[in-house]
Amino acid sequence: MRKKTGNGNVRKRGYSNTKMIGLLQRVTTAKVVVDHHQIAQIEEGLLVFIGVERGDTTSQADRLLERLLTYRIFSDEMGKMNVSLSETGGGLLLVPQFTLPADTRKGTRPSFTPAASPDLGERLFNYLCVQAKQRHPQVATGQFGASMQVSLVNDGPVTFWLQVK
Repeated sequence: MRKKTGNGNVRKRGYSNTKMIGLLQRVTTAKVVVDHHQIAQIEEGLLVFIGVERGDTTSQADRLLERLLTYRIFSDEMGKMNVSLSETGGGLLLVPQFTLPADTRKGTRPSFTPAASPDLGERLFNYLCVQAKQRHPQVATGQFGASMQVSLVNDGPVTFWLQVK
């Protein structure tokens, strides 16, 4: 389906403007529980909810990981957000979240049309996790497709929405 954009250009709805999403929160602690069993936990670091849209690729996953590891949101000695997760060596907890790409612009019920298929979402989430474990010493993950209970203590609070095209 094609749709006119505000500037008169025509784009394919849901595909040409896709962005892999990372909703990141600086935390003092975070954990994931599935079926009453804790499957992941980190102390100081980043909890990142991952949303995959239709048309997302491994290139976007690579770019999102690069940004997560180098995004300067931890305080330096002057109290400024000037230090990255790579520099602190803190924990990275990656949690798949199908609802992030939802279209909420109309009505009172979200549309999940922009979200990737479960196969693509799982493949890209798993790819991101493997790459993260190769590049960062402390990585924990949620479970794709599971009903998860996520607990966290947001530090600051500091929360950012990252999207990579």
